[in-house]
Amino acid sequence: MREQETDVLVIGSGIAGLTFALKVADVARVTLVTKKRRADSNTNYAQGGIAAVMSPTDSVELHVQDTLRAGAGLCHERAVRELAREGPERVRELMEWGAKFTRSHGGLSLGREGGHSRRRIVHADDLTGREIERALLRAVADHPAIQTREDHLVLDLLTGTDRGRPVCGGAIVFDHGHDEIIAVRARRTLLASGGLGRVYRHTTNPDIATGDGVAMAYRAGAPVANLEFVQFHPTALYPAEGQAVLISEAVRGEGAVLTTLDGRPVMDAHPE
Repeated sequence: MREQETDVLVIGSGIAGLTFALKVADVARVTLVTKKRRADSNTNYAQGGIAAVMSPTDSVELHVQDTLRAGAGLCHERAVRELAREGPERVRELMEWGAKFTRSHGGLSLGREGGHSRRRIVHADDLTGREIERALLRAVADHPAIQTREDHLVLDLLTGTDRGRPVCGGAIVFDHGHDEIIAVRARRTLLASGGLGRVYRHTTNPDIATGDGVAMAYRAGAPVANLEFVQFHPTALYPAEGQAVLISEAVRGEGAVLTTLDGRPVMDAHPE
């Protein structure tokens, strides 16, 4: 088995993996691997947008309260507050990396989605994820310290012990292009391989969301939690044949009502 070495191994090419790679690449050599093409990620399929306080009529505290209320008591408030506080800066960071969001009247166009009491959805028309993925992939490609490997399926993590403590030292990777298995040894490894929604027969998750990273982490002895929280998009158009077509949250956020062919609201029994 051939071996490769790197400072940091990033597994996954969505917004989490790409962002981390860009941040750490200023101080380390980064190898980023993804099991399909580099743009194949949940990020690329996201339509609606990013919730962030970007308007003077909005506030971080209001965003926090909206989130806690929508979470029905299940949210970790500390995490909610950090996300709401950091959101605006992260949006500006994406713009610095080249993301072009829809603008209106000299500023960002802000949409409204379910659970939000203010317009705070930053978007790029209705293809927000695709635009974010495009910008981050371009920034990663332009960075001399990042190497991206497509069609590299991670089979398992390389684990061991250091002074009695469990450690991860990289991963075993299958290179589809060369039909070979490689041991990629790294000082640090980041799992950013997405969710597991595709384990269900009916789902709005793309085919790549098979929970590889969660399974590898579990086998390596890492604690896993909240596995019952699998995200399904609440609305999709299911044709008689073929894949479901996602109906964006932004549609309902703008006040649209989904109806049957005869005009009856689909959710007439549960309008709220």
